[in-house]
Amino acid sequence: MKQCLPCKVIQNIPINKEMFRLEFSWPGSVVRAGQFVMVKPQRSAVFLPRPLSVAFWKDDVIGLLIQRKGQGTEELANLQSGEDAELIGPLGNAWADFLPAVSGSKARGLKPIALVGGGVGIAPLLALSCELPKGSFDFYAGFRTAFCSQEEKELLLGQSLAGVSQFIISAEEITDNGSGFNAGVQHGRIPSFLDPEDYAAVCACGPEAMLRAVAEKCTAADIPCYVSLERRMACGVGACLGCTVATAEGNRRCCADGPVFPAGVVL
Repeated sequence: MKQCLPCKVIQNIPINKEMFRLEFSWPGSVVRAGQFVMVKPQRSAVFLPRPLSVAFWKDDVIGLLIQRKGQGTEELANLQSGEDAELIGPLGNAWADFLPAVSGSKARGLKPIALVGGGVGIAPLLALSCELPKGSFDFYAGFRTAFCSQEEKELLLGQSLAGVSQFIISAEEITDNGSGFNAGVQHGRIPSFLDPEDYAAVCACGPEAMLRAVAEKCTAADIPCYVSLERRMACGVGACLGCTVATAEGNRRCCADGPVFPAGVVL
C-alpha cells in the first residue's frame, strides 16, 4: 500500500566516487523486491522527488543504492544521519509478479534463475536475492571499473548474497594495482558471460544497451526474461504520464505499470 511518510536518515555510506548507500527508517508497509520509492530530503532545492529502487528492506529499515547523476542525487549524497526526508512508497510492481515458482536449487537438478545487474542496476536484484530460496539463483554484476578495495565490494553487494549458487563479477576496465582486490573479476561486459539456456528465467536491470543484449540472447534461447526499467518520473503513481514505456501492447507507465516488464513486450 502506497504511503507518504516522514523518515529519518540512519546512515549514509560512501562506496566510491560514483555510488553511495543510503538507509532510512521505514515505518511503512512491506516492500516487495522490484518496487521503488520516491525520495525528497526536507532540505531540498529540487522541486521533484527522486525515484529509487529498494535494495533491501529489513527490521523497519529501507536501503537504497544510489549513483550520483545530478543535483537531486547530489543532495541525497550530502544527507547526514538524523536528517529528515519524505518517502513515498512502496510503488510499482515486483519481480514476483512475473517469476515462475522456484522450489529448489541446482543441487536438486533444477535450473536456477539468473539475476543480471549493471552498475547501480544491481539494487532491485539485491532485494530479489533476499526473497529467493537459497541456491536457486546465480548473480551477475557488471561495472565500468573493477573494485579498488574489498570494503567497496562488500558495501556494493552487501550481505544479501549468502544464498547465491554462483556469483560472477565483470568490469569493462580492470587496473592491476597489486592489491589482489580485483581477483576473480572478469574483463568484459556481463552479457558476454551469460548463457540463458542454463536458466529457468532471467531478471535484469541496468543500462538499456545491456538490457537489450540480454533480452536478445534470451529470445534466441526461448527463455523468459524480465527487465526493470528506469525513467524520469514526476509523480511515481501514474498521474503525470511522464515516464512512458513503448510496448507491443501500447504505451505503458513505468511507475504504475512497471518498473518490471516482460522483455519481449518492450519496444
